[in-house]
Amino acid sequence: MTENPKSPTKIVTAGLVIIGNEILSGRTRDANMQFLGDALNTLGIRMTEVRVVSDVPEAIVEAVNTLRARYDYVFTTGGIGPTHDDITSECIAQAFGLEFGLNPEAVSILEDHYAEGEFTEARQRMAKTPQDAILIDNPVSKAPGFQVENVFVLPGVPRIMQAMFGGITHRLTGGAPMISRSVTSHVPEGKAGGPLTELQERYPDTEIGSYPFFKDGKPGASIVIRAVDSNMADAAVKDVFEMLTSLGGDPEIDDTVKSSADK
Repeated sequence: MTENPKSPTKIVTAGLVIIGNEILSGRTRDANMQFLGDALNTLGIRMTEVRVVSDVPEAIVEAVNTLRARYDYVFTTGGIGPTHDDITSECIAQAFGLEFGLNPEAVSILEDHYAEGEFTEARQRMAKTPQDAILIDNPVSKAPGFQVENVFVLPGVPRIMQAMFGGITHRLTGGAPMISRSVTSHVPEGKAGGPLTELQERYPDTEIGSYPFFKDGKPGASIVIRAVDSNMADAAVKDVFEMLTSLGGDPEIDDTVKSSADK
């Protein structure tokens, strides 16, 4: 993955629009959100909101317009194939108020890819983009995605989406990376809830989350501390560790959870 530039102090955010009736119906399990969340965090970009919308133009346009105004970057997955219900590209054009039609560069790519007579009318749908869109290379199946301003339009097939994402990281400017630490113990959430609330108030610029589990016949929780400032993260970890110890736990710090800058 190509190195991207970083701004050491700015917090850079992103939103994701997952498009497709098959996701909402449960017929297809989405694997793109986890990949993008992790990959963006590695670049110093925080995935802040995810929406799953149906193949309805109004829903797609509303989601894209809302998120592109709210976040530094927006990614969409799904709906850019050759079938009648692949309407994402046209919806992006509508969201930006742009003309929509065959992109000469995309046509050239797909004409070179398909044998004579195989670049059918259905496949020509994959060569249509909003006017002046910047193409995103597809090293797997050649049908490109595209970028319009801060919106990146990617396919829904995870293998193809991931390969295409690797080719756009140089277009993304990351911000201050989040540093994550984890403290795990068999102190149940109900017992630690009050003290954790007090710790969160003491560290307002730090995210403190509790994730319960049941292991070896006993309840417990992993407390995840996330912050931009490493000293603040370490201080919060120390206080969480001492709090869990005082509650009769035997906490352990997970040293494998590192800064996104370390990945």
